[in-house]
Amino acid sequence: MKILVVNAGSSSLKYQLIDMKDESVIAKGNCERIGIDGKITHKTFDGRKYEEECSFPTHTEAFEKLVEVMTKSDAAVISDMSEIAAVGHRIVQGAEVFTETTLVTDEVIDKIDELRDLAPVHNHAHALALRACKKVVPASTPQAVVFDTAFHQTMPPKAFMFGMPYEAYEKFHVRKYGFHGTSHRYVSMKLGEVKNADLKDLKIVSCHLGNGSSITAIDGGKSVDTSMGFTPLDGIIMGTRSGSVDPSAVEFVQEKMGFTPAQMSDYLNKQSGFLGLSGKFSDNRDITSAASGGDPRSQLVSEMLAYEIKKYIGSYAAVMNGLDAVIFTGGIGENAPEVRKAVCENMDVLGIKLDESVNAGLRGELAKISAADSKAEVWVIPTNEELLIARDTLKITGLDKQLAK
Repeated sequence: MKILVVNAGSSSLKYQLIDMKDESVIAKGNCERIGIDGKITHKTFDGRKYEEECSFPTHTEAFEKLVEVMTKSDAAVISDMSEIAAVGHRIVQGAEVFTETTLVTDEVIDKIDELRDLAPVHNHAHALALRACKKVVPASTPQAVVFDTAFHQTMPPKAFMFGMPYEAYEKFHVRKYGFHGTSHRYVSMKLGEVKNADLKDLKIVSCHLGNGSSITAIDGGKSVDTSMGFTPLDGIIMGTRSGSVDPSAVEFVQEKMGFTPAQMSDYLNKQSGFLGLSGKFSDNRDITSAASGGDPRSQLVSEMLAYEIKKYIGSYAAVMNGLDAVIFTGGIGENAPEVRKAVCENMDVLGIKLDESVNAGLRGELAKISAADSKAEVWVIPTNEELLIARDTLKITGLDKQLAK
């Protein structure tokens, strides 16, 4: 039983085809530069590759090429789209409208599009992709949408409300939504699985660290607070995003620079974070290399990153009144032992101790990296959002019952 997982952006369409019998990836790829010119890259489980420069005026043409490559190219993996049992889509913003995985209907697509003011870069693109997918996938093939924000809908009002007049929430839905929910949900579930423990008994801080980063307090399997807020700009410093900044500082800089609101948003989202502070690099690998070579501004970035992550771990341990485990995931979390070490140093108050020998050599693998006498465990758990989307899709469509037969 095969499920196609789709992650559509404004100018891209990433996908994976997963065999749910053993949860293996049959093929994956990306349709890039939609609306500009176009390119598809496609790889199969047995090592075949397909690349082509092509025209993608809209997401519809991208889906049509995806179907062609999967069914007719030298890297084909199925003979017909009817072999795909269901399609699961990642959606960034579900607001308070969508609190769980939902089957796709025209009304659902329209509602996702209506939420585009809350995620202008993402939600309209998701809606375009959903409509395009309906044109190329058989009408009998069920489709589901899985929301990044859904996992965080368990946050209490004291965690998600801002200290603005209440009318901002009532009229404009301004509140903390949180993101990376699918990743945080996957790694916390994986931790329960590898520990053979009930998530209801665990207090976890999950650190999804990458070009975009968020940290989540997970108490009893539920998100109770998270670092990203109304948008993914909030929280810790990231590749090009500023993270949390005093709103008055934003107003001050905007006035001094003569920026429009759109230019200020670009300044905070695309010119800040690692890039803005270092003046050179948005990738943590470059930051780490430059810092080790003595570059003071890159050293500052590394110190700020570890410091801010520490603050969230400490505050979330206080919120949950305890801490059983810290999880590192995402591109940086999984592959940057120096970041993990810097975060976990001098955390004696929480009983955190790293096994330095395990941590130093670990990249991209699941492992416990805390010392035997560490009161709180520390884990590296590679995330797999696509697999969780596929699992959700399998369940909501009822195909899990067929698979179990």
